[in-house]
Amino acid sequence: MTASAPEVLRWWADGELAVSGRLDQLTDEELAAPSPLPDWSRAHVVAHLARNADALGNLLAWARTGVETPMYPSREVRDAEIAATAALPAPELRADFVASCARFAEAVETLPDDAWTAHVRNMPGTTIPVTDVPWMRAKEIWVHGVDLDAGLTFADLPADFAAALVDDVLAVFAERGQAPDLTVVATDAGRTWGSGRTRVHGPVTAVAAWLTRDDASGLHGDVPPAPRWL
Repeated sequence: MTASAPEVLRWWADGELAVSGRLDQLTDEELAAPSPLPDWSRAHVVAHLARNADALGNLLAWARTGVETPMYPSREVRDAEIAATAALPAPELRADFVASCARFAEAVETLPDDAWTAHVRNMPGTTIPVTDVPWMRAKEIWVHGVDLDAGLTFADLPADFAAALVDDVLAVFAERGQAPDLTVVATDAGRTWGSGRTRVHGPVTAVAAWLTRDDASGLHGDVPPAPRWL
């Protein structure tokens, strides 16, 4: 992912605003309804975004202090925290989401310049530069904002963000040896990925939808199922 820091910060900030606006439009009853994600309500999606903001804030605290502070103590703790947050009364869940987003924003905005040179570890345990953290949040907020099923769709994603997301996801698949043997063309972005004999094409946001959520409805061609992203 080769985007500049200002671009990434813009994607993150715009995503937070877009998702917050959609959440505000949901009634409490709609918030409790199922999301497109298996076994998760919309409340679970909001809870995950809240706890993810705090988890990424832990990485910024690690960079600031030098004290190892993992995103979560374990996946079991992560899952339990999401479940507990999702079970909150709707007004408390909404307030928790707003507060966690604000804490993360403050952590980004106040991180000293020298701390941005630090390296931390993500949840799988891979060492990453802390400068990746805003990008990690941008991915979470936009993709799960679509999962909220509150009117935000992949077509609403910024095209430059969607192209960077495609780059990122395909790099993950390549590392696993799962890169699709295709030529994928983003017809509206002047971008092509892969060199396979089979060609699929469509808007860059539709490519992102296919790669992250196995939704090929916006693409043309013989589109295979996408590997599991996360």
